[in-house]
Amino acid sequence: MQENLVIIPTYNEKENIEKLVRRIFSLQPEFHVLVIDDHSPDGTALIVKKLQHEFPKQLFMMERAGKLGLGTAYIEGFKWALAHSYQFIFEMDADFSHDPKDLPVLYDTCRSKGADLAIGSRYKSGVNVVNWPIGRVLISYFASAYVRMITGMKIMDTTAGFKCYSRKVLETIDLDEIHFKGYAFQIEMKFTVWKHGFNIIEVPIIFIDRKEGTSKMTGSIFYEAMFGVIKMKFKSFFRTYKKAA
Repeated sequence: MQENLVIIPTYNEKENIEKLVRRIFSLQPEFHVLVIDDHSPDGTALIVKKLQHEFPKQLFMMERAGKLGLGTAYIEGFKWALAHSYQFIFEMDADFSHDPKDLPVLYDTCRSKGADLAIGSRYKSGVNVVNWPIGRVLISYFASAYVRMITGMKIMDTTAGFKCYSRKVLETIDLDEIHFKGYAFQIEMKFTVWKHGFNIIEVPIIFIDRKEGTSKMTGSIFYEAMFGVIKMKFKSFFRTYKKAA
């Protein structure tokens, strides 16, 4: 039985991917990594393929035809993780904004402290963001406040992308009913987990903006997140959510 899988979507992350993979493989407990690459023109996939010769039992990759969206990458990754019997499934960015040393903390929160979903939270204990301009910090912080107001969730960092799911969460959720593709995907997943009644614990982390590569944030992604939340909440009135055991 495999235990821990870290899913890392990539697009043009050649500066970061090898360093990140090696850092993850230096940790205890042991983590496996699934890279989902959206046909990066910078050669990210080639770097991963070379690393697979060194780590054939820990490093896996899916190559997709193009930029198909963050949400679809994670959904494919979740299904792969379930098919390969992983017990704890992690989401993580490729750019070192999520510190690999926090992976064991998220793992322990699920494995030993009873969380069904552990969230690496930028806003659980103040504002723990480094190297972002103040405008982006304010947008992110108040976006989470907006999501809490619309949905009723008590989660402080509703857009966080650093998470650990227990297997039973992803087995319970109908993954084909998760529709958002951009960063609103992160909100939709948390909302769905919350509606099913699973135990969600936020773990304070320090988020450090990428030092290499370029951000994938666009205006259309922000639009989807802001207006999609209202649509998501409205649709939830007409859905039945199986309560967690």
